[in-house]
Amino acid sequence: MASFNKVILMGNLTRDPELSYTPQGAAVCKLGLAVNNSYLTASGERKEDPLFIDIVVWKKQAENCATFLKKGSSALIEGRLQIDKWEKDGQKHSKAKVVASRVQFVGAKPKGDGVGGEETMREEIPSKGTPQDELPDAGVEDDIPF
Repeated sequence: MASFNKVILMGNLTRDPELSYTPQGAAVCKLGLAVNNSYLTASGERKEDPLFIDIVVWKKQAENCATFLKKGSSALIEGRLQIDKWEKDGQKHSKAKVVASRVQFVGAKPKGDGVGGEETMREEIPSKGTPQDELPDAGVEDDIPF
């Protein structure tokens, strides 16, 4: 049987990250993420239905999340879906969460020292680019023939 378990979400943190360490010393960070599902009603009215998801991040990424994210920060999360199951007072319970394999901070770096704010994990684009007239001619015409 073939299977595939990959989740990609982008949203805003609903609370500040909670960093802790396992007895073996591995960092684990718990995040709450809100993702809005937008849709149009039959009358043409736009509605937003928020979905709240628990995220778990491990190791160095967990420490980075605790350092650079805060409530309200935007993040793109890649990971896998995991279902936690437990029994309490004779009742069976379950809850879905995402175990992150990659967290990308979305948004600009804050002004100041950057501690506790947002940071992007993408490479920074130099502020001074090459002017268009200095680019080498690649032989591409302005009009595309198709």
